[in-house]
Amino acid sequence: MKITRRILIKRASLGMGALMTGGSALLVSEPAALAASASGTSSMRLGTVTYNLAKDWDIATILKNCEETKFEGVELRTTHAHKVEVDLSKAERQEVRKRFQDSAVELMGLGSAFDYHTPDQSKLRSDVEATKEYIVLAHDVGATGVKVRPNGLPREVPVEKTIEQIGASLREVGEFGQGHGVQIRLEVHGRDTSLLPNIRKIMDAANHKNVGVCWNSNQTDLEGEGFDSNFNLVKERVFSVHMRDLFLDEYPFRKLFARLKSIDFGGFCLAEIPATADPVRVMKYYRALWLAQQAEPKQF
Repeated sequence: MKITRRILIKRASLGMGALMTGGSALLVSEPAALAASASGTSSMRLGTVTYNLAKDWDIATILKNCEETKFEGVELRTTHAHKVEVDLSKAERQEVRKRFQDSAVELMGLGSAFDYHTPDQSKLRSDVEATKEYIVLAHDVGATGVKVRPNGLPREVPVEKTIEQIGASLREVGEFGQGHGVQIRLEVHGRDTSLLPNIRKIMDAANHKNVGVCWNSNQTDLEGEGFDSNFNLVKERVFSVHMRDLFLDEYPFRKLFARLKSIDFGGFCLAEIPATADPVRVMKYYRALWLAQQAEPKQF
């Protein structure tokens, strides 16, 4: 059988785990990275979250649209029309796994809305346990990670106490996820918790190799000492990337892609963009701009 680049990527993605290097974890598919290197392109991969572009798509539509537009992966957000939720039976979970395995699209993750910043300890415990159920779901359907988030720093609680609480919760679910082959990806999200110095403190508090960062392309990435300084705080812990519309001049996407290349990031960059009446056309343009922004400037 002729071994094509697509087959190499597909085989690598199905058995892909976290590649641990110097205490950091990067989602790297070695054959995919080698193929990309040989062709002179980046090993980063383009995908989408189902929030909000694909919120009304079932799995068949997700696979069809992603394959047509050459989007290689998807993060399925909870509550959306694809209905990949914890109430799926064992047989239904196996069917979801098979549908993605038989396609050119990787189920790279599940996007939850669980967070661990609340001072309400009963809600905190509920979210931690719910995350574990979601981790089991991710394992069963073949997703390599679960996205979680902080959603702010409660004003009535000392900052350091909340950071330690978030970190301890992440360490617990990170340990549970490691036992199931599922990464925990902390979205850079929420009031004050979207500040990268605070995300770094949370990562330090979590102190677990299976817990990393979902870079979220926020304007707060530019605050404080600036983009490069903020990126450097978490560059060894970037597991995935969420991106807004790439035409936004307010955000340095070209610099982001250059910095991701500099750390040999081989994971997914995921479009998190509004729904549209013409999704395939928009996705094709999005991919073209994503590729163009990674291109090295040339002299003419």
